[in-house]
Amino acid sequence: MFDPVEAEVARGALAAAGIEAVLFDNNIAGLIGSGLSGVRLMVLDEDVAAATALLAAAGVAAQK
Repeated sequence: MFDPVEAEVARGALAAAGIEAVLFDNNIAGLIGSGLSGVRLMVLDEDVAAATALLAAAGVAAQK
């Protein structure tokens, strides 16, 4: 979904809004390229709606 830089910016935006988010697969993206694996940005189930709305407002598409 994200390249590593975009994922970190999105994680920071969520953190600034008080939404805890964790990046997965961000280290492997540098080894095999983010186009093949992507970086996963994970939030708690109860934060999905707020995180999706915040990222959509910022122009970042969310995937499930």
